[in-house]
Amino acid sequence: MSIWNYVVTAHKPTNVTHSCVGNFTGPQELNLIIAKCTRIEIHLLTPQGLQPMLDVPIYGRIATLELFRPHGEAQDFLFIATERYKFCVLQWDAEAAEVITRAMGDVSDRIGRPTDNGQIGIIDPECRLIGLHLYDGLFKVIPFDNKGQLKEAFNIRLEELQVLDIKFLYSCPKPTIVVLYQDNKDARHVKTYEVALKDKDFVEGPWSQNNLDNGAALLIPVPPPLCGVLIIGEGTIVYCSASAFKAIPINPSITRAYGRVDADGSRYLLGDHAGLLHLLVITHEKEKVTGLKIELLGETSIASTISYLDNAFVYVGSSYGDSQLIKLNLQPDAKGSYVEVLERYVNLGPIVDFCVVDLERQGQGQVVTCSGAYKDGSLRIVRNGIGINEQASVELQGIKGMWSLRSATDDPFDTFLVVSFISETRILAMNLEDELEETEIEGFCSQVQTLFCHDAVYNQLVQVTSSSVRLVSSTTRELRNEWHAPSGYSVNVATANATQVLLATGGGHLVYLEIGDGYFRFHDLNLITKEHLGGEIIPRSVLLCAFEGISYLLCALGDGHLLNFLLNMNSGELTDRKKVSLGTQPITLRTFSSKNTTHVFAASDRPTVIYSSNKKLLYSNVNLKEVSHMCPFNSAAFPDSLAIAKEGELTIGTIDDIQKLHIRSIPLGEHARRICHQEQSRTFAISSMKYCQSNAEETEMHFIRLLDDQTFEFISTYPLDQYENGCSILSCSFSDDTNVYYCVGTAYVMPEENEPTKGRILVFIVEDGKLQLIAEKETKGAVYSLNAFNGKLLAAINQKIQLYKWMLRDDGTRELQSECGHHGHILALYVQTRGDFIVVGDLMKSFSLLIYKHEEGAIEERARDYNANWMSAVEILDDDIYLGAENNFNLFTVRKNSEGATDEERGRLEVVGEYHLGEFINRFRHGSLVMRLPDSDVGQIPTVIFGTVNGVIGVIASLPRDQYIFLEKLQANLRKVIKGVGGLSHEQWRSFYNEKKTVDAKNFLDGDLIESFLDLGRSRMEEISKAMSVPVEELMKRVEELTRLH
Repeated sequence: MSIWNYVVTAHKPTNVTHSCVGNFTGPQELNLIIAKCTRIEIHLLTPQGLQPMLDVPIYGRIATLELFRPHGEAQDFLFIATERYKFCVLQWDAEAAEVITRAMGDVSDRIGRPTDNGQIGIIDPECRLIGLHLYDGLFKVIPFDNKGQLKEAFNIRLEELQVLDIKFLYSCPKPTIVVLYQDNKDARHVKTYEVALKDKDFVEGPWSQNNLDNGAALLIPVPPPLCGVLIIGEGTIVYCSASAFKAIPINPSITRAYGRVDADGSRYLLGDHAGLLHLLVITHEKEKVTGLKIELLGETSIASTISYLDNAFVYVGSSYGDSQLIKLNLQPDAKGSYVEVLERYVNLGPIVDFCVVDLERQGQGQVVTCSGAYKDGSLRIVRNGIGINEQASVELQGIKGMWSLRSATDDPFDTFLVVSFISETRILAMNLEDELEETEIEGFCSQVQTLFCHDAVYNQLVQVTSSSVRLVSSTTRELRNEWHAPSGYSVNVATANATQVLLATGGGHLVYLEIGDGYFRFHDLNLITKEHLGGEIIPRSVLLCAFEGISYLLCALGDGHLLNFLLNMNSGELTDRKKVSLGTQPITLRTFSSKNTTHVFAASDRPTVIYSSNKKLLYSNVNLKEVSHMCPFNSAAFPDSLAIAKEGELTIGTIDDIQKLHIRSIPLGEHARRICHQEQSRTFAISSMKYCQSNAEETEMHFIRLLDDQTFEFISTYPLDQYENGCSILSCSFSDDTNVYYCVGTAYVMPEENEPTKGRILVFIVEDGKLQLIAEKETKGAVYSLNAFNGKLLAAINQKIQLYKWMLRDDGTRELQSECGHHGHILALYVQTRGDFIVVGDLMKSFSLLIYKHEEGAIEERARDYNANWMSAVEILDDDIYLGAENNFNLFTVRKNSEGATDEERGRLEVVGEYHLGEFINRFRHGSLVMRLPDSDVGQIPTVIFGTVNGVIGVIASLPRDQYIFLEKLQANLRKVIKGVGGLSHEQWRSFYNEKKTVDAKNFLDGDLIESFLDLGRSRMEEISKAMSVPVEELMKRVEELTRLH
């Protein structure tokens, strides 16, 4: 039964919704604070760029993010309000390097109609009050007292019902708001009000302005000395104050974001819907405004937020494309642009559709998403783990060890690759043709297995064998000195660095040598620390290393477990022991560097890279089957490469960026809406739309495009008719026909119609890499969904489910012929099938379950969910449990009640699970992002992947009941220990919430909270272990297993 579900994020939200700049972490420190809907990130501006300081989840969808500075404070506070009417004020604690909560509260009203245009939250520049517009006709005020503390909130009635924007004006003796609104004749006006805090009411303000641009939607308050407000429209920009009125015409555009450049507010950056960045200048003489000027600077991603940082550096946050850090140059480049993009920050949002494919045919799913929108549309290929890009390989059996050596101490590149076998040692080097070939180092002993070798000081090389330690000149390659093991002893294990050698000769004897110029020196060793590992398994590899300035000791065991300890460099003391399972075979550890950072490669049956981020150790699997040995090989021909020994071969390759998910971007310059993969033709088909700007007209063109699944190049295009949109796409085959087809469902979206009354189903075959149209069928509405169904085609067309069969005509051509259908939906948007059952997700009537009856050739309704849910995606988890997502950001599951006693009971789909995800899901797909290894517990757990508007890729795993009950208890204990930022409650955040009801989450667990157990300090882990009466090691092992699901 798939009732018990575990929801976890594989890729965090990347859609930037808000940003602000100020002195948050210190009076002298300039910070950029970014909101990604349900997370905030705090960055520090340094000469090297943006340095991340904190990235934390918020238990709410952020509606307002504002920095402010109460009287008498040296640095800024952060005000956050969420869409579910909670707010908090955060302050930075420099000692603990985290945020603390100054104030929090709930600003919801029992009655009130939520605003259509989203919430507005604003703070008076003089810090006298915070204003919130949450419900139509009401303005909520949270006053400050003179110590900067918040007092009780109250509402003021606001006559204007259709509010477009509200801002506070600067330098007013009494707090004054300016309101941009639309009247019932669709004309737009601006009005000002003073807030009388004593009377808790509005007083008519100093000025108003009627009949503005029809597209006026944004107010920008101007700071002193100029004061007043800018009103940004679609065709004009107006400056307005009590004493002045100036207007300029602009090219038609919708301004989405603005950023103030100067403290005096004389220049602003404006970002529009086409990604164009303009500079707006208020010209003035002393304090009198004389006019406005606007200049095009260049193109960026479509901005949702703009923050001017300093010295012409600007952060452009985007919801429709990658966010960017740009620099504004004084001189234009060759294309006339003043914008130079310095950094891009990947954003997968909005994920409108995606498919799960195994392109490398390695049993590992990759997700290919339709991401972004408008000109920033793209495909993104997302896969788990780190890829190795092979540069060269040779066949070699039985490798027992590998080391790279240089020909001189100060040589920047490696020259030799020493490869050790059971009874010999070979030395490889790059020849002039950049090929690996065998060579000699005369001073090395090559008839035996090498245990260790290393570059040493004074242009020397060290080789350790079972009988001796040899010191060899790296320039003449001759032997300079040799230390022999005492008779009766042989060297078992050894390690070395440039000046020291340490070896063990069995029987508990250690020998320590220091390397001189052509000689060895002996020293005694003293024991500093002893750590009992316990258990039966012996260590196979130990390593000391520093990540982000913190020293660790890593110890790998013979059964694939890895222990890590914090190492105190002064006392040698080991603390904070943690154990993780990386594989099932012995592990060997080696360090390597990539992009000037040191990482550790753990070679075993599941090779892993260990790295550190935000001072936490992270483990990312490498996309290779089994690796026995690895060493860095940074040669001139292959810089920054790794030499990897795996089953029968030696490979040299470079490594991807070190991160858990690897994302490749394919920019399209148009908006991909649907995607489908076809294994047989090795292609993807997408339905996309391109915006064309001609004269003042914006036109849309829609296409079906065919892409090669390896190169992702367009190989064929089928243009759709004018007004015709692609709505669904499917790869399928039909009964009595061996071909595989692409079927496309479309709709004619006519400007005068509310709902499409006409559409088409197009059937294509891929021949010689081209889309050939085989058949088309006109429909009486939009084809929202297509499914392969018992060798036929099932289509959802407006209110109706329609089944078509694939018929052979007399002349040998084929056509779709209608067989039967089912009415009774408002709009059947999402359809999934299993056997003869059909699950329909409706625009507003939740789920219904239909069945196809072969004998009668008819489709009938079996059961439905009688709740009103506006669906956004559906999926079938198993025969009886169906999963749905709806437009209030909730997930829920329903169960088919086949055992019900009465028809009425059997006709009702019973809700069995409810959960607030806080994300808008566009699509579910069965599949997995990770290699499914049958030997692990998680290999058997079925998973569904989802993609959301904020760019989240998530996984829903259906757990066995006993595991679910154990984790539910762990989650309850974690809630007590891990407190939400700003005092926000996890329990409330995850409760199912819509206009009608709020109920606690049930039969869904928050994997993100459960997996954050691994980031806790030892003492808090022990606190939870005590409450659960389960040892810490056992808890860590069980939670780690879960992290393998994504």
